[in-house]
Formats: sequence, C-alpha cells, structure tokens
Amino acid sequence: MSRIVRPRAILFDWDDTLADNWDSIAAAMNATLKVFGRAPWSIERSRAEARRSLRNSFPELFGPEWEKARDIFYREFGASHLAHLKARPGAGETLARLAEGDFFLGVVSNKTGDFLREETAHLGWTPYFGAIVGAADAARDKPDPAPVDLALKQAGIPRGPAVWYVGDQAVDMELAGRAAVTGVLLRERAPGPGEFAAHPPVHHVPSFAAFESLVFGA
Repeated sequence: MSRIVRPRAILFDWDDTLADNWDSIAAAMNATLKVFGRAPWSIERSRAEARRSLRNSFPELFGPEWEKARDIFYREFGASHLAHLKARPGAGETLARLAEGDFFLGVVSNKTGDFLREETAHLGWTPYFGAIVGAADAARDKPDPAPVDLALKQAGIPRGPAVWYVGDQAVDMELAGRAAVTGVLLRERAPGPGEFAAHPPVHHVPSFAAFESLVFGA
C-alpha cells in the first residue's frame, strides 16, 4: 500500500467519475456523423473517443470541416444533455461530506467548460467546488497539466502529493502523473495487467464509500 498523503485539494474528473451523460454524448456524436455521411458509433466507441477534448479530437476526425462538426455536436448535445444527466451512485453524498471538511474541491474535465458548469449546477453541486475547469478553459486540455494549474490557482495550492486527482480512465492517471499529483482510480474494476503501465494510479478504490475511507483515514 502506498503511503497516504492527506489531501489539501481533491480534483475530480466528471463523466463516469461523478456523473453519467453518455446517452446524450453518443446521440450528439451520431447526429454529427450522420451529417458527414459516416456510420454511427456505439456508446463504447463514443466513450473511448470522448476521453480527449473536442478541440483535440475533432480536427483529426473531421479535418478542415472540424469547426462545422463542432457546431453540430454542440447544438445537438446542448438540446438534451441536462435531460439525460445522472449523478453516479454515491457521488452527491460523498461531495457533501467532503465539503464539510477543509479540502479544496474542484472538477477538471475534458467536457467543454460551459456544458460542464451547466451540468454541475443542474445537479446542485456548484457550491461544493472552488473551481470547475472544462475543455478550452485553460491553454491546453488534459492530460496536459494546464487545467490542473488553473483549478489550483483558485486555492493558492501548489501541485504535489497533497493534491489528489480522481478519475476512472488512463487519461486521468496520465494527467495525475504529468502534473505530479496523487492519482486515485475510482471504479469498481481493478486495474488490468499493464493497463496503467505508463502512469499507474497511486490508489485504487472501488466505490465512493471506499474513497471516503481513504480520504478521512489519511
């Protein structure tokens, strides 16, 4: 077991960590693909592709027409994302308990910042967070450390082991590794062999209850 450094700041990924909105993401992506005469994607492929921010992935996917594709996606997603948004089980309760402590809480996500803040407000969670940083809010998107720096600037807390970044995917642990903060993998499934070879999590917890035990026991 890695030595536990008590967190001063806890930053969370959004989709599949705190919230679930994949129905809207997949539907908006398929509406965009349809305009360009392309075959629809499964939710699984949408999940995989959405790990990168839109400004990083769409130029590769759509070439010189990527801005047109972006506008279509934003229009479709904006029309439905709040209706399909769900909190991950236990997330709201854990955030409420963390907010009673002396931790700085924030969100760092590759979801576009305006949509991210709308979703946070819709779930009633905005008061919990000192920073809500989405794609295009910082000079570069995750896994670059720039959005972590932007979030921590609000608290005056430097990067280091006392900053925890909590997520469910390899890109989240890559961000933690590149930012030199403590990466916490929050998902039921344990890391597979070699899955996080380049940037292994410092801690793995299978549930929010286990995460709370880790935080309050540190």
